[in-house]
Amino acid sequence: MPQIDKDNVLEILGKRIPAGKSATINFNMAKLYTTTSVEVPVIIERAKKPGPVVLLTAGIHGDEINGVEIVRQIISKGINKPQKGTIICIPVVNIFGFLTLTREFPDGRDLNRVFPGTKHGSLASRFAFQFVKKILPIADFCMDFHTGGASRFNAPQIRIKKGNEESLKYAHIFNAPFTINSKTITKSYRETCAKLGIPVLLFEGGKSANSNKEIARHGVDGATRILSHLDMLKPRFDYPDAITETVIIENTFWMRAKYSGLLHVKIPCGKHVEKGEFIATITDPYGKFRHKIKAANEGYIINVNESPIVYQGDAVFHISLPKRSNEEEISESEI
Repeated sequence: MPQIDKDNVLEILGKRIPAGKSATINFNMAKLYTTTSVEVPVIIERAKKPGPVVLLTAGIHGDEINGVEIVRQIISKGINKPQKGTIICIPVVNIFGFLTLTREFPDGRDLNRVFPGTKHGSLASRFAFQFVKKILPIADFCMDFHTGGASRFNAPQIRIKKGNEESLKYAHIFNAPFTINSKTITKSYRETCAKLGIPVLLFEGGKSANSNKEIARHGVDGATRILSHLDMLKPRFDYPDAITETVIIENTFWMRAKYSGLLHVKIPCGKHVEKGEFIATITDPYGKFRHKIKAANEGYIINVNESPIVYQGDAVFHISLPKRSNEEEISESEI
């Protein structure tokens, strides 16, 4: 188990890192078919002054590049060098998937559905088990960065469990454009953090296999606000205050394609729309058919399917619902 001893020395992954020192440790617990080791760099920065341990992770899904870019920028700019405490950055948790731009581990499993893992299970499960045993327990606060799956583009958002006041407080500090009530998925990293009593913010923004400057900016700015709140940010760093407060979304609805065909989106993700507003068309390839998609209700468009072709029943828009509507908390597994 990782720990910080009485002399303020961090013991993690078999290494001892004194206060005020930096280290990059390769977390190595699996090999390719060729017996080549696959190493996950764990980048650790420690201040001389004691303080919290913050863990920043991205790339749990190997094709989610925006999250990787957010943590990369935090490291590149030196934001991860705290004035007190410890910041641990893992820009790419799923190195396997990152190498091939795929969501899953080589065993076909979604790493974010096998936490906390098992010692003698599948490759993904074994990795999760070692991560939970050897890295996660040292953390006092976690931020995990994701994107929308496949061609679904997420507006920049923090997801929290409904009724968790501590998470809501931190979501306001992070201040992404949207904060969304989100079911905690069974065997996810977020659920494991919650069971260990570690506060965690899950950031979503953009789509898979894509890098977006605006999404990265929101992620970096939000993480910087959190570090400032924890008194870990060095004075030389400045970040713009958010122009508006995060929009809290309690209920959501998936609009699905009524027809198969070519999808032509007419609005940007994140837009507030009125009921009946024209937001997209579906056409056939031959110029004979054209169907207008209109907003099912007033609300914010928090996810847009940017695939050029859709099938009947595909999720096309994720839209917020008024508070008086029946609750439908967002769940990745439902789309």
